Amino acid sequence: MKRSIVRIDEDKCNGCGVCVPSCHEGAIRIVNGKARLAADALCDGLGACLGECPRGAIAIEEREADKFSEEKVKMHKETEARKPMACGCPGSMTQDFRGRSPAGSCVKPEAGSGPLLSELMQWPVQLRLLDPHAPFFKDADLVVSADCVPFTYADFHRKFLKGKVLVVFCPKLDEDLEGYVAKLTGIFQVNNIRSVTMVRMEVPCCGGTVSLVEDAVRRSGRGIVLKEYTISLRGEII
Repeated sequence: MKRSIVRIDEDKCNGCGVCVPSCHEGAIRIVNGKARLAADALCDGLGACLGECPRGAIAIEEREADKFSEEKVKMHKETEARKPMACGCPGSMTQDFRGRSPAGSCVKPEAGSGPLLSELMQWPVQLRLLDPHAPFFKDADLVVSADCVPFTYADFHRKFLKGKVLVVFCPKLDEDLEGYVAKLTGIFQVNNIRSVTMVRMEVPCCGGTVSLVEDAVRRSGRGIVLKEYTISLRGEII
């Protein structure tokens, strides 16, 4: 059958992988350094990935293609979830660390007896790269942090990150804030998010961290518990 479907220009594609998490069906994969459709039946042709490619390598075309199949998408996702991380850009590959021992140790050190271990439960963490359908979002508590916060607040992992899924962005320097609102709205709509802890810096421009989350919650129509913390430039909770 002839229908709308994604076309990827391999000459323009540099294999950065930014398009991968934007495809909710998991139809796009990095193969031999290039983005490719895993199968025609996995692509719905709606073009959620179009605005993500920094090189303009993705477009929608009309051609003969297998019919889009939600059942095949479900089977594909279940299969991919059982695979180890594939080759390609590691910055855009979804990884779920929940239930795994922290890297480099089987036992947490006693307080003061050794280096602290990371509380990070997933990868990636940057909002631009996150897939709203990632398994770690299901029934999750989120911490949405301005990206300067973890460098400023020394106890970030223990105070804010433990037991939560991390979302990071900069409300001042990142350009596609409307896209971020849409991404967060999608995360809230397709998952049972239990709470969101927002952590921002005291500088005025960082207030966008909170307003962006609040806007996304309103658009999603979900009742989500919101908590807000502000960090001073000297690394203290205000």
